[in-house]
Amino acid sequence: MFAEERSQEILNILNKNGKVLVKDLSVKFKVSEGMIRKDLQKLEKHGKLKRTYGGAITNRQIAEKTTISNRKIKNLNKKETISKKALTLIENNDTIFLDISSINLILAKLISKSDKKITLITNMIEIATIFDDTSNVKIICIGGIYDKKLGGIIGSEAIDAILKYRVNKAFIGSCGVNLQDNSISNFDLEEGNTKKAIISSAKVSYLLMEKEKFYYDGIYKFSHLNDIDGIICDAMPEQNICKTLKKYNVSII
Repeated sequence: MFAEERSQEILNILNKNGKVLVKDLSVKFKVSEGMIRKDLQKLEKHGKLKRTYGGAITNRQIAEKTTISNRKIKNLNKKETISKKALTLIENNDTIFLDISSINLILAKLISKSDKKITLITNMIEIATIFDDTSNVKIICIGGIYDKKLGGIIGSEAIDAILKYRVNKAFIGSCGVNLQDNSISNFDLEEGNTKKAIISSAKVSYLLMEKEKFYYDGIYKFSHLNDIDGIICDAMPEQNICKTLKKYNVSII
């Protein structure tokens, strides 16, 4: 096995278990502990892990908290790819929910240009305004407290309104997914609880996120992987991630 292949396998084990031990890796790969330490040093230098006494742990990052205005101009190509995939899952006569998300904003624009006849529920004001000149999409706006930084309606009143509906498909944004503790996270408690309500009101729920968010965390865990049905990414994640998602019966699109 080449050094690059060994390093990738080390990362696969690390992402699955959260930690690795030098002595275990030495036995697994049939190389010296000194060689494994060099592998770990190289991976740490590239920000892939954090070395500890006798091994290493994952180097997960806290996602940067930004306003919706900033998120709308970041990773546009990736978000467009995700939105196009999501669009293919929406069928005529569906009732869907698009929550507060820069990706959902792009998805809404794609829907408005299509001929899909649907009912669209949203708690993001900007999404609703996209359909001012569209007759084939019925819009339902959720009422409640408007958060300017998030660009949408969140909180207890919004949750009460959301739970009155039943939707075929919900498309949800997220700061990060942690496979080690089975969590889906964001930054804001009220927004997180609102997302949780949206998921509970939907027959099928999808997370929309860039592949890199498998390595990021928000500060509030609003849901778990077994609460959702699929994750729509810009590209397929690593094989070990796909295997873990399969255990939770979560499809990767």
